[in-house]
Amino acid sequence: MAEVDKIKEVDVLQGLNQLWSGDELVLHILIANLLIGFILSLAVMYHYRKFSSVLTNKSTISRVFPFIILTTILIISIVKSSLALSLGLVGALSIVRFRTPIKEPEELAYLFISIAIGLGLGANQTINTVFASLLILLMMGFMKKKMDVSNSSKDYYLSIDMDNIEGDLPSIVEIVSSHSAKADMRRYQVSEDFTNIVFFLDIEDVASLNAITQELKQKHEGVTVSFIDQSKMPAI
Repeated sequence: MAEVDKIKEVDVLQGLNQLWSGDELVLHILIANLLIGFILSLAVMYHYRKFSSVLTNKSTISRVFPFIILTTILIISIVKSSLALSLGLVGALSIVRFRTPIKEPEELAYLFISIAIGLGLGANQTINTVFASLLILLMMGFMKKKMDVSNSSKDYYLSIDMDNIEGDLPSIVEIVSSHSAKADMRRYQVSEDFTNIVFFLDIEDVASLNAITQELKQKHEGVTVSFIDQSKMPAI
């Protein structure tokens, strides 16, 4: 009985393997792959919105992922069994020019994984695609969290506006440097009415920002201080 059960189990596995790896375009297999692709696209959307460091157009770009995955599944499912259709697809893609502005490399990575999921499901590599895509998203999410925890310091631009007193520059540099891990002066502009100084800082906590502001105001009258979080500024 045990040997019979093993033979039946092997037959079932072989049947599933043949079912999901055939070259024929079967309607129920296509529908199943589309449904699985839609579920995976929701996982990619959630991962992008939660772990991506991109600040602009998150919701707009994430809504594109299901279209990419499902369209890729349909295209690959149709052309994989026909050499003529495959060559026609290559010719069509050589005419179409995609000019979507990609401002962040992270956006491109999510577009690639969407295309990869569509290719895998369209090629009927369903089980491998599901496990591989979920594992990739899981590892990238874990890595993102570890990087956020380890990289506690932030980069800031510090802009100081004050009355035109050139002799105060060494004192200002000393104050800023004493409360930051790194202070790099990027701009020093002196005019008849005011002086503007810009630093690029590496700050470990928000308390250091408050300490710089308070000490500058105590030692220099009429000073205006502004900070810009460079790590959160979108790429141009």
